Amino acid sequence: MLDHTGDLGKGIDNDDLDAAISRAQHVLTEHQNEDGHWVFELEADATIPAEYVLLEHFLNRIDRDLENKIGVYLRRIQGDHGGWPLYYQGKFDLSASVKAYFALKAIGDDIDAPHMKRAREAILAHGGAERTNVFTRIQMALFGEVPWHATPAMPIELMLMPKKALFSIWNMSYWSRTVVVPLLILAALKPKAINPRSIHIQELFVTPPDQVSDWIKGPFRSYWGHVFKGLDKVVRPAEKYIPSVLRKKSIQKALEFVDARLNGEDGLGAIYPAMANSVMAYHALGIADDDPRAAIAWRSVKKLLIETDTEAYCQPCVSPIWDTALTGHAVIETISHNRAVDREVTSQKLAKSLKWLKDRQILDVKGDWIINSPETAPGGWAFQYRNDYYPDVDDTAVVGMLLHRDCNPEHAESIERARQWIIGMQSSNGGWGAFDIDNNKMILNHIPFADHGALLDPPTADVTARCVSFLAQLNYPEDKAVIDKAIQYLRSEQEDAGCWFGRWGTNYIYGTWSVLCALNAAGISHEDPMIKRAVKWLLYVQRPEGGWGEDEASYEDAPKGVYNQGMPSQTAWALLGLMAAGQVKHPAVQKGMAWLMSAQKENGHWEENPYNAVGFPKVFYLRYHGYKQFFPLLALSRFRNLQASNSGKVEVGF
Repeated sequence: MLDHTGDLGKGIDNDDLDAAISRAQHVLTEHQNEDGHWVFELEADATIPAEYVLLEHFLNRIDRDLENKIGVYLRRIQGDHGGWPLYYQGKFDLSASVKAYFALKAIGDDIDAPHMKRAREAILAHGGAERTNVFTRIQMALFGEVPWHATPAMPIELMLMPKKALFSIWNMSYWSRTVVVPLLILAALKPKAINPRSIHIQELFVTPPDQVSDWIKGPFRSYWGHVFKGLDKVVRPAEKYIPSVLRKKSIQKALEFVDARLNGEDGLGAIYPAMANSVMAYHALGIADDDPRAAIAWRSVKKLLIETDTEAYCQPCVSPIWDTALTGHAVIETISHNRAVDREVTSQKLAKSLKWLKDRQILDVKGDWIINSPETAPGGWAFQYRNDYYPDVDDTAVVGMLLHRDCNPEHAESIERARQWIIGMQSSNGGWGAFDIDNNKMILNHIPFADHGALLDPPTADVTARCVSFLAQLNYPEDKAVIDKAIQYLRSEQEDAGCWFGRWGTNYIYGTWSVLCALNAAGISHEDPMIKRAVKWLLYVQRPEGGWGEDEASYEDAPKGVYNQGMPSQTAWALLGLMAAGQVKHPAVQKGMAWLMSAQKENGHWEENPYNAVGFPKVFYLRYHGYKQFFPLLALSRFRNLQASNSGKVEVGF
């Protein structure tokens, strides 16, 4: 056995490596659902569970037992600073703290209880509820805690604007569009929560709401922020002069948008904020609770709940296609070696998952992406169980690579449809966004409503890398121009330190791993200065014990690629990146693999409390519960396979 107390870089014993892989493989295969798919919990911060509690009180649909369990969860994740952070051990966040306090008070917590007193003092010390972000002020307006003019003007007549108009909803990202449209209905109708227990939080304001003279104080990221603030002062009083006929037409247009994209029990946009807003919009419009639209919208929200015997929380969305595809890559890697165990049984489980994935390819629905790519045929996969209007570019590339690796001729049509869709989704600068094309009118991130700075979906290095990996793995000569254009984009995005920013995973380790895989798949020489700089950076940020770690603070200008502990998922990313760059025999890789094995529990699990992904930098972070399991398995299996390889080269894109 490897001496875990000694030098972790001495070398890897084959028997120990096989045992670690076998244990991790068993954990994943046991977690597989009967129909073949995998899905793991997806956790955010206190915001979504708190909003869910407030939604129950808005509608007067209070589930006392469930809310008590959510209360246990919210109290457990309260920070030492008295408030609630956006991620594990993060700093105080004012908006999350106000919502959590509001929810706990609604649940029934005494405001003089020690945890509530600490939270209130922290909130007041940070400027009070009047200084929260736009979405929190909207939440408070729905409960009458602040006037509606505390929120930026967002006239529902935006629904009538064509795409060429700057403020058109079609210039927003998919997530913004699906959240905003039902929100426009709420802002137009200004409904009041039923709030059966008459819960109020006026004690959280430094200045009484009716005395606040300026609700919009930034953050202003440029001169445009001040310009749009001035425009807001003009638009709000002008709203009362909008003809009622035009307003009714706009409301109807918004309702038609929601109805068409309701997405069954997977919900509008398949993300909590849009789904919750659709429920409240139907309620505000006077649509009966038993109306099929309202009923299914409510069921979609309820399906996001995670409940145990003692705790409960609400997920921001679910990730079954992403989890299944990523787990599939780990599993197929384990059986691609002559020392693989349970190859036949594992192959059968993998085949089941591939069929499940193949059946969920979106082949008929022309989603919102069609506006910028009208000649492209559908062919993508969503992130969630269903989200036909909004397939995910990243998921599509990862699923496509997995189907291609399976070498089954029956997958050929699915792969080709995915390839054509991916190519059609390339933006003009060579990169890819997650859901949209050329969604880059950056000026919109400066309007008062967009204080979160994430209204758009511009191309990013990590998604672009995945598309390059997919197309390069297919190796069609006619795709060379598409790939070359993307490579130039990736070159331009490399940071001075040698790393790449990770838009959808934390952070520079994630981005750098993603790009190194793509560059290798595309045949870029490992001696290319771009790759050598990236390798040097990964080696530089390796921790002394052999692992890698990075937390969400790197999105907030903390040092890149460092943390106070190693993390299984990020160690796996770094190792996969180094192996893609031809460094499988480097002592740092040996040491990293040894650390990964030493961190595994006897039951095959790895532990990882820090968050490992991002929804919106500086605003919303995520913890994928599956990352700590399938990424280490992929890295260990890749390492074993490369040791037996004649070339020592990673031959696939992912």
